[in-house]
Amino acid sequence: MEYVTAVPHPRTPAAGPARAGRRSLAVALLCGALGAAVALLATRQEWAEGTATVAGGAFPLTAKGSDVTGVPAALAIVGLAALVAVFAVRRAGRFAVAAVLALSGAGTVAAALVGASDGSALDDQAAKAAGDTSATVDALSHTAWPYVAAVGGALLLLAGLLALRYGRLWPAMSGRYERDGTPRPRRRPQTVDPDRPEDLWKAIDRGEDPTSA
Repeated sequence: MEYVTAVPHPRTPAAGPARAGRRSLAVALLCGALGAAVALLATRQEWAEGTATVAGGAFPLTAKGSDVTGVPAALAIVGLAALVAVFAVRRAGRFAVAAVLALSGAGTVAAALVGASDGSALDDQAAKAAGDTSATVDALSHTAWPYVAAVGGALLLLAGLLALRYGRLWPAMSGRYERDGTPRPRRRPQTVDPDRPEDLWKAIDRGEDPTSA
């Protein structure tokens, strides 16, 4: 009786890392794009509200996220740019860009959480409304939008961590047009028939001298 030895398929060892690379790439792209969009959207919404006493009456005041702090929006844009740049670099460059992506997400989270309790923007508005630099806002309250911006930053952070962990498995931008120092094969000039005007015109279009043949 002959025993048949099972031979593992040659593609089996690489199937796991390849599958992990595809999944992590899809998740990172989704988290990065969604996180940047959420953070940018949240900074355009109302973060704080309160009242200022003006001429004996209460004057309502509101502040958007961009009025409170511009850091989350700026870092969200940096993170989105880093997400795109991940595919344009390789090896150490990819690791560095992935680190920038992760740090952008972490910075967005931190800035949004700090802005969730910041009332300086409304204090400035109260001082302008009352005409008194020492005036402050009364009945200060905050909305949930700063925490939404923090969620967007967390998604950017997750995308950066995935890029750090699995970025080496992701595809890179095609190097078709990159100069790597490899000599390109020289194209042999085509034979030009002087009796065929169309051949003469084609040679001129190619930058060749038809009279040198």
